[in-house]
Amino acid sequence: MTRRLISGRVAAIGLLFAVSGASALVYQVAWQRILALATGVGVYSVAVIAASFMAGLGVGSQLGGAWSARVSPRTALRAFALLELGVGLFAVVSPSVYYDLLYERGGRLYANPLAAGLLHLLSLGLPTTLMGMTLPFLVRAVVETTTGAAQRIGWLYAVNTLGAAAGAFLTPWLLIRELGVAGAVYAGALGNVLVATGSMWLGSRSAAAPTRSPGNNDEAAPEAGVSLPAWTLLYALSGAIALALEIVWFRIVEVGVKATAFTFGTVLALYLAGLGFGTLAGIRWAPRFTRPLRVFLLCQCGLLVSALLAVGVVAYAPLELPLLRWFGEYWARTKGFRLGHTSDPGLFWRLYLLWPLALYAVPTFLMGVSFVALQRAVQRDPETSSRRVGLLQAANIAGCAAGSLLVGVVALDHLGTSGTLRVLALLGLVFALLGMRKYGVRSVFGALSAALVALAWTVPSRDRLWSRLHGQAQPGGLWAEDATSVVGATADADGRYVFWTNGRGLSWLPYGGLHTLLGAIPAIVHPDPQDVAIIGLASGDTAWAAACRRETRRVRVFEIAAPQQLVLRRLLATNPPRHLPEFLSDARIRVTLADGRNALLREERQYDLVEADALLPYASGSGNLYSLEFFELAARRLKPGGVMCTWAPTPRVRATFCRVFPHVLSFAGELVLVGSQRPLEVETQVWVDRLLGPPRPYLLPINSGDVLRGLLTGKRFDCAAEAAGLNRDLDPLDEFGAATAPEAGP
Repeated sequence: MTRRLISGRVAAIGLLFAVSGASALVYQVAWQRILALATGVGVYSVAVIAASFMAGLGVGSQLGGAWSARVSPRTALRAFALLELGVGLFAVVSPSVYYDLLYERGGRLYANPLAAGLLHLLSLGLPTTLMGMTLPFLVRAVVETTTGAAQRIGWLYAVNTLGAAAGAFLTPWLLIRELGVAGAVYAGALGNVLVATGSMWLGSRSAAAPTRSPGNNDEAAPEAGVSLPAWTLLYALSGAIALALEIVWFRIVEVGVKATAFTFGTVLALYLAGLGFGTLAGIRWAPRFTRPLRVFLLCQCGLLVSALLAVGVVAYAPLELPLLRWFGEYWARTKGFRLGHTSDPGLFWRLYLLWPLALYAVPTFLMGVSFVALQRAVQRDPETSSRRVGLLQAANIAGCAAGSLLVGVVALDHLGTSGTLRVLALLGLVFALLGMRKYGVRSVFGALSAALVALAWTVPSRDRLWSRLHGQAQPGGLWAEDATSVVGATADADGRYVFWTNGRGLSWLPYGGLHTLLGAIPAIVHPDPQDVAIIGLASGDTAWAAACRRETRRVRVFEIAAPQQLVLRRLLATNPPRHLPEFLSDARIRVTLADGRNALLREERQYDLVEADALLPYASGSGNLYSLEFFELAARRLKPGGVMCTWAPTPRVRATFCRVFPHVLSFAGELVLVGSQRPLEVETQVWVDRLLGPPRPYLLPINSGDVLRGLLTGKRFDCAAEAAGLNRDLDPLDEFGAATAPEAGP
C-alpha cells in the first residue's frame, strides 16, 4: 500500500525536498558560526541565534499553511520552487550581510543583549520564514485524498530530515573544510537552485496528468475524540522536550568525545538520521495506527524512558565491562582524538557513532514514529491538510524554541544536566497521565508513569555523571556546571590537579610548564607591562605568570566558562595547590565572564600585552582565536610598543601571526611567539635581569628555572620563511583539519 501511495512523482518531489533539507542545515551551521562572532560563542549567544532561526521557521510554517490551502496542487509546487529560489538568492548574499555588514561594520549594534537578539531575529527572519513555508506547500502539492495522507506527509518529512542529516554531516567534514564558511553557503545555495529548477520541471509535467491516489484503501479509520487544538498543545510540548533533550545530549556527547570542530555537525546528523528513519518506519506502520493518540503517547513516554535509561547505564555500569573499559580509558585522557587531523576508523566509530547512538538512537527513532502517528490522527481532508501541517509544525517549532531557551539559558544554570533530566522525566508524566486517563490505569501507561517517576528519582548526581565521563569508576574530584560548561579538578597519581573543561584537561596545578611560559615571557619581554589582557582562565596559570612584574597594575582575564572560578575557589577549601591562594587574592587580577574576542571588539581599552591562552588548534571554536582577523583586532587594542603573545602550534598560526605583526620573537622551539608593530630586540641579558631582579615570591624561585630556559631560547623569528596558508574567520583551516598540530601542547 505504501509503495502505491509514494508514486514516482511523489518520490521525485521528496528527493528534491531532501536536497532542500541539506541546504537548510548547511546554512544553520554556517550562519550560526558567522553570527556568533558578533555576540560571542557563549551558550546564551548560541541559544538566542538558534531560537531566532526556529522563530522564522515557525512563522513560515504558519504562513505557509494558511496560504497553501488557497492554491491548487500545481500552483503549490510552483510556489515551493519560488520559495527555494528565494532562499538560495538570499544565501548568496548572506556572507556579505552577516559578516561584512553586520559584524565588521555594525558590530557595536550587538552590544546590548536585547538589541542583539532583535538583530538576530530580523536578520534570520526572511530566509527562515521562506524555509518554514516549504513543507505546507509541498503537502498541498502531493496530498490529494485523505487516503495515505499521513504516509505522504511522513515521506516528505522523512526525506527532508535525512537530507538535513546529510547536510549537517557534510558541512564540517567537507564543505567548510574544503571551501570555507562562505563556500559552504554557496554550495547550499546551489542546492536550492537545483531544487527550484527540478520543482518547476515537475510542475510543468504534472499539469496535464496529475497523479491521484487510489480511492479505496485497506486502512482502518483512526479513532476520534482528540481535537486539533489539543494535538497542537501536545505537539508543542513534544517539541520542547525534544530540543531540551538535544541540548542535554550534546552536552554529554561533547564531554565524552572531547569536542572538535566536527562534533556539532556529526552529533546533529545522527540526531536527524534517527528522526528520519523513525519517520520512515512510521510510514510503513501507519495503516495499523487505528489509535494514533495511543501510539503518539507511547512514543513520547518511551523516548524519555530510553533516554534516561541510557544515561543511567553510562553512570552506574561498572567500568570493567569490555566496551566501557575502553571509554573509561579514553575519558581519563586530557587530550582527545584529533578528529580531522589524524585518521583512526576505530576511534571514529566508537566516539562519533557508537557513543551518540547509544544515548539517543532509540529516542530519536520514536520521535519520528510519533510524527506519523500525529499526521494519521489529524489528516481528515486533503483541502486542509497543508493548513494543519503548517499549524502543527509552527506549534512544534515554538515548543522547540522554548525548550532550547529554557534549558540553554535557565535550566542548565540552575539545575545542571542531572536536574534538567529530572524535570524532563516529570514533564513526560503529562503524556503518561493522559494515556492513563484515556486507556485506563491498568494500561501500559500506568507502568510508564511509575517508570518515569523511578527514573527521575535515580538520575545520576552531578558528581557521579561527570566523574564517570572523566574516567573515574567512582565519584571524585570537584565539579561545577552551568550553561556555559562543565568544569572539574581531579588529583592525579603524582598529587597534581588536572583542571578539566568540557572533557579536556586544559592545565594543571601547581603551576608550571608551557602555560607559565606563555604568561611570563611576554610580560618580561615588554619593558613596562602595566595593563595586560588574557583570553582564557582555566587553572589561572597563564594569568598568574603574566602578573609576574611589579610594574603590572592590571591583569584583565576574559573567560567564558563561568564555573572555572568556582572550582578554583573550592580548591582553596581543600589542600590548596602552591600559588593558587596568592593568585586568587591578587587585587590586580580581575576575571570578566565574557567571550574574550567579543569583549575586545566591544571595548576600546588599550593594553601593553594581549594574549590568548593556549588552545588546541583542532578544538571547537579555536579558529576564532587563530585567525587573521583576531590578530588584527588584538593589534588594534595594543598601546604604542605593546606586544601580543600566542601559542603557535601549527605553521598556519605562525604565518597568520606574521602577516599582522612585522616584528616577531620566538621562544621554546617556536611554540611561543611575541609580536609587535614596532621592532623587538633580542635582549637576553635584560630579560634575565628582569626575571632575576626583585621577584614576586609566588613566581620565583620555584618556576624561574623553566622561564629562564624559555627566555634563553629567544630569537628573531623569520616571518619570510613562513609560506603556509592563512587562517581566517571564514576559512578556519587548522580547526577543520587541514594541518596537524604538534604533539607538544598545553
